This record gives sequence, structure tokens and C-alpha cells, in this order.
Amino acid sequence: MSTMWHGCLADTDYFEMRSSGGHDYGVWVTTPPGYDPATTRTPAVYVLDGNWAVGMTAPLIITQADPMQRIQPYIQVSVGYAGEEAQHWDRLRNRDLVPPGEPIAKELVDAVEMGVQTGARTREESDAYLAELRDTHADAFLSFLTAELHPRIERDYGTAASGHGLFGYSYGGLFSLYTWLTGNSLFESIGAGSPGVASEDSQIFARLQEMGDSRHAAKLHVTLNERELLGDLPIYQNLTKNTATVLHRLTSRGEAVTSAVLRETHVTGLQASFLSYLRTCRAR
Repeated sequence: MSTMWHGCLADTDYFEMRSSGGHDYGVWVTTPPGYDPATTRTPAVYVLDGNWAVGMTAPLIITQADPMQRIQPYIQVSVGYAGEEAQHWDRLRNRDLVPPGEPIAKELVDAVEMGVQTGARTREESDAYLAELRDTHADAFLSFLTAELHPRIERDYGTAASGHGLFGYSYGGLFSLYTWLTGNSLFESIGAGSPGVASEDSQIFARLQEMGDSRHAAKLHVTLNERELLGDLPIYQNLTKNTATVLHRLTSRGEAVTSAVLRETHVTGLQASFLSYLRTCRAR
């Protein structure tokens, strides 16, 4: 990483990695100040949407030294896209973060079309965005994180054997819910910020049904935003309504799930959601 970026993201390394499926990823690894794996092995927290999220979340690693509310030590691993693909992160994430077979909600299509009408996206960009949603592979991306990337992080940074976490926001939050529902054993805590459960026919509900009487050990923390709930955009209203239904079903089963409503919009809520996850799931 350049000297300039080191000045903005202290104690952060950057590398690129190709998955077995042939996709290239950019990975930012932020270690606590003075981290020495020879004396203390620390768990990793994987943060999705690295191209967008790293600048807002990686600096919060300083919370580990906050005398008012200290957070358990962690290494942050932010995962995004590399090279020319980095500029298309907002549509490539659809491929990686959305569960296979997830329906495309009409409200989402309407929101994308509104972006065209307001000039936020071109028609070509909108078509490419929706095309990625028609062939989604969260299962393959989860395999990349756990079976390919994590062993490298474990080897190169001397991470602890347990205590790892995962945080995702929006479609990243949908991926977090999906990961929790798979019962994946790598993560001991999972944060799902404003998860993109946009449809009543979401695969999340199907997986809830498949759980039966089984229980998952990982802590799950879900956040929503007040402005999503009370605003006038149908896509965000759907998101909050469906996520609330998921929460009700999980709490009625006695699952280890916590939640919070933040005073943010969907766009501004990422950092607040990550901090809520740290305070709730990783406090000392």
C-alpha cells in the first residue's frame, strides 16, 4: 500500500487474491497497534464490501484501546474487488453476497429504474446491476472466505484458532444472515446491518424453515435504520418489514440474537451498524 494510504489506514496491509472460481479480490488487513502474533494471537473479523467499507470501519480498530468501553482484540480483514473490477464493486457484490435463487423484488427493480430516471445510473449500468442478481453465488463466496482466504490470513498473520467474526451491511447483511443460517462454524459472532431481505419469498425464510429444531451457536446481531422504516422508499420499507419478521421468528425460537434500531439512513448506517456489532458482540 502506498505511503499516502498508510497515512489514512494505519497498520493496514493490502494484497490481491484470485479465488478458485477465477474471481479477483482486494483484501485489506488492519492489525491492532503494536500487534505481535508471537506474543498474542488475535481473532479475525471479516468485513464485506471492502471498497466502500474499509475507510469507515478499519479506523474503529482503535476501539480496542478505548478506556470507556473496550472491545476484544481483533484483526480486521476487509474484502472487496481488485484492479479494473474495483470500480464495479456495487454490482459485483450482487453475485457474491446474494444467496443462490434469491428472488428479485419488484421494489428493487423500481428503485434501480428510479436511479436511471434521476441520472444516478445509466441504463447500461442498471441493466448490468440487475443481470448480476439473476445468477448469484453466495455459497461460492462463503467457501472462498472460509476455505481459501482464512487459511492465508491464519498463516500470514498468526490469528487465534477461534473467536472470529463476520460483518456485512445491506446485501452484505443478507450474506451475514445467510452465513449464520448455514451454521458455518468459523464465525463465533456475526453482524448483519440492514440486511437486504427485500422479498417475502427470500431464501432466508426458506432456510429458517429448514432449521427445524436445530440451534446455532454463533451470536447474531442485526441492525436496522429508523429512516428506512419511516421513510417513503418501498424498497427500504420492505427490507425493514422482512428483517423484523426474521427477528421475530428467531427470538421466538430462543436463538442468541440481538438487535438495534439506529438513527440513520440506509447509506449512512454502515459505520454505526459496525460499531453496534462491536459493542454488542465483541465487548470485553
